[in-house]
Amino acid sequence: MLGPLSRLGTAFPRLSSRVPVRCVSQSKPSGAAGATAVTELQQAAPSGSHGEVSPFVKNPDYHGFSTDPVVDQLNMRVGFFFGISVCLVIGGTFLHYLPDHGMRQWARREAERVILQKEMEGLPLIDENYYDPSKIILPSAEEE
Repeated sequence: MLGPLSRLGTAFPRLSSRVPVRCVSQSKPSGAAGATAVTELQQAAPSGSHGEVSPFVKNPDYHGFSTDPVVDQLNMRVGFFFGISVCLVIGGTFLHYLPDHGMRQWARREAERVILQKEMEGLPLIDENYYDPSKIILPSAEEE
């Protein structure tokens, strides 16, 4: 009788090439304990793949950094540490504490200060003459 994983090949042919099939040996046990031998059987690689084995077969927790499982996990952790901690946390903190671009915050604080000062002195906020007309020197009609 076929196991449930071996029947997957009929319903999902692409998935069956990645799922290892566990089979119980029918031969006499050679060990002292007398347990039946359980082996992992891989399906034959297609003729076009040159006998290469998928990294997921060798390492089920494959992250895509290396074929060695230990180096793969180490590189994944280092990559995520620098990607999350350094780029997002330190980069976000750096952007937050950048100086006031274009002095917009300073201009608002200065405008609020001037408004409070004019209100305390009882002056209008905006005068009809922005500049003092007695100090403006206009060209004569002859010079135009």
